Amino acid sequence: MANGKTTLGLLVGNRGFFPDHLVESGRKQVLEILEKAGIDVVCLSTSDTKFGAVETREEAEKCGRLFREHSDEIQGVLVTLPNFGDERAVAQTMRVSKLDVPVLVHAFPDEKGKMGLEDRRDSFCGKMSACNCLTQYGIRYSLTDSHTVDPGGDEFVAELEQFAAVSRVVSGLRGATIGAIGTRPPAFDTVRCSEKILEANGISVEPVDLSEILFAVHALKDDDDRVKARVDAVKSYFAVCDAPIEAVTKIAKLSAVVDEWCDQVNADAIAFQCWTSIQENLGVCSCASMSMMSDKLRSAACEVDVMGAIAMHSLALASNTPSAILDWNNNFGDEPDKCVMFHCSNLPKSVLPNPALSTQDILAATVGRENSWGTCVGRVQTGPMTYARLSTDDLEGEVVGYVGEGEFTNDSLETFGGYGVAKVPNLQDLLRFICRMGFEHHVAINISQVAGALHEAWSNYLGWGIYHHG
Repeated sequence: MANGKTTLGLLVGNRGFFPDHLVESGRKQVLEILEKAGIDVVCLSTSDTKFGAVETREEAEKCGRLFREHSDEIQGVLVTLPNFGDERAVAQTMRVSKLDVPVLVHAFPDEKGKMGLEDRRDSFCGKMSACNCLTQYGIRYSLTDSHTVDPGGDEFVAELEQFAAVSRVVSGLRGATIGAIGTRPPAFDTVRCSEKILEANGISVEPVDLSEILFAVHALKDDDDRVKARVDAVKSYFAVCDAPIEAVTKIAKLSAVVDEWCDQVNADAIAFQCWTSIQENLGVCSCASMSMMSDKLRSAACEVDVMGAIAMHSLALASNTPSAILDWNNNFGDEPDKCVMFHCSNLPKSVLPNPALSTQDILAATVGRENSWGTCVGRVQTGPMTYARLSTDDLEGEVVGYVGEGEFTNDSLETFGGYGVAKVPNLQDLLRFICRMGFEHHVAINISQVAGALHEAWSNYLGWGIYHHG
């Protein structure tokens, strides 16, 4: 599950014949900013090395050993250069640490009025040397948008936030477990994927037959304390309206059982067989239970869309907010950059404010209205959003995907389910790309702007083939 915590290793570079008082003040400034940003830090102390920085081979080994000792905590490394820095020491530190985490290379800017021997940094030049050595050592790294960035400005804070998101996504996906509850509906060949390709990328799929979940649900008594607590949770989470208590109780039981199973197998996210077996054998939809899970940052995708669940989980890791899964579903009149995004739905409350608990009218025609309670009805909140999709390319043996940003608008629309009007720049180009490349109609969304972080994490550090739209 996404937990929002970020821990970075801090590597402060130094080179002795450049002004080292800049290293002392620069390290202090960066540490203060990291603390203010709520980021935990692992770094050398001023008693370990001169100014707590790294210049010599001995200091690089000392810093590398420190990082290695905290390898279970460190999700990324910030390399900051208050002066030119020693490029060999930077690369050697990472080699000794044996960390395989994102690395951000940051350089302090010089000031035009302070270009004498006592105050000139030359970090502008030193950054190139550090990157050169990291490349020689085979260490992947990230760059700030501007070559040099003042740590005291908003730009540096934004860079830190993005890098923290990149680090959370990479660490959160490596070793992740995705629960696959049931088999995909027969009509959904579109969401097939390769578990072997995922396993080769450090992501495991933990399957369970839906019958085992349903058996555990049926075994729960209505007066079980777990059930009572979940019934109260459902009533406080949804506008229950005219939903019968029998349906609410079944939803509560399903929620309890799935959460307990996820805890047992340590599932970070799930993909659920949401129709029609569960309606026919339990008498409710799974959407409400899935909505509540996603709202707690354990993303839940429908129709056993494992890759959709991974995209949802990635967005949640990057933003620390709940994700949802939707269909690219309808055109919006004749506006080429707008479309209707829709699902039945299982959207979390953070995406779908004040959701009403309702029936699934499409399924009701097949399974009966009395068996289709449990969907979340309402309109997606307006504002910026990031969309993302992943697939396994089984012929090439790799993970591929796309990511981009847009917004949900307040355009008038009357329909059913969970829905929103999305505006995406150059949407028609994106839709042609989706169709030409054979991507699914499902897409994960998050009410945030984290496309840059997701693209960097997926493509640079995980090595996936990712298209960044826009």
